[in-house]
Amino acid sequence: MKKKIIKIIKIVVIGYVALQVILSLICALLHSTYFKGKYEQIQPYGELVDVFDGKMHITQVGEGETTIVLLPGLGEGLPSADFAPLIRELSKDYRVVCVDYFGVGFSSETSRERTCSNYVEEIREVLKNANIEGPYVLMPHSISSLYCEYYASCYPDEVNAIISLDGSSSAYNEAMPNILKKVMPILYKLQGFCGAEVNTMLTTNKKQWMDEYGYTEKEVDDYIIYQGFAINNNLIETSINTDVLIKDVMALEYPIEVPYHKIISEYTYTHNAGNISGEQYHMEHLERVGAEDSYTILDGTHFIYRNNAEAIGRIVKEFLDETKSGT
Repeated sequence: MKKKIIKIIKIVVIGYVALQVILSLICALLHSTYFKGKYEQIQPYGELVDVFDGKMHITQVGEGETTIVLLPGLGEGLPSADFAPLIRELSKDYRVVCVDYFGVGFSSETSRERTCSNYVEEIREVLKNANIEGPYVLMPHSISSLYCEYYASCYPDEVNAIISLDGSSSAYNEAMPNILKKVMPILYKLQGFCGAEVNTMLTTNKKQWMDEYGYTEKEVDDYIIYQGFAINNNLIETSINTDVLIKDVMALEYPIEVPYHKIISEYTYTHNAGNISGEQYHMEHLERVGAEDSYTILDGTHFIYRNNAEAIGRIVKEFLDETKSGT
């Protein structure tokens, strides 16, 4: 009886593994044929600007004395589509510029090292080459918060304020194990081979995004397609060096004269971040940038801007009006 049970278990395990392999091969085939064709048909939403050894894509919407620069988080496939409802909301009062880093969205890849310094110089260069004058209000999501703090520390006169969207903390750093740094590129490349379009399609509630969040059908469709082509060497290099990026920002003192407001998702606030609580993670970060009382918690996931475009628009206006009046 025991041998029979073990045999059944082996058959089930082998069958499960075989099924996963078959599904992965099907996804890889769809990725390299059907989805690749869809991917190549999508045209840039904005303009491609010459920057160092490649081209960076930016989208400009709205008018006004204040320019808000939206910067995406790590692994974002198509920022101009993902940020679209927020861009429309903010552009009612401000000039909004959405930047695709090298290796992101419609931008080309780069051979430049993925360091905070290079990210900052590329942001400055694309804005300069597109004739977009500062100073700017930087609005980073997630890891882009690190680049923006680095930017403000090096060029405080070019930054009017930072309003981060669930930004990564520069006050907490947990070293990434070397074994993980070796395994991650392999996993990324495997994901890139199979694509992520099918998974993204299954986990994205298209009707909710359109009816409740304010996306167009094209924006959702384009976002899903581009998530399948987000893996490249620039993303991999950034991913395996996040601890180094945080360390580089920690070495600099944040300029207290640059106002900072942090919009925090309820999810990250109430869930642990590594070895500390989410609350401690965010509060220590705010203390580091001298903005202990300048934060807002909104209901939602780490991608807080998707379901909170109107709320973020109100928060931005109130914060910038207070900053301008000096209160």
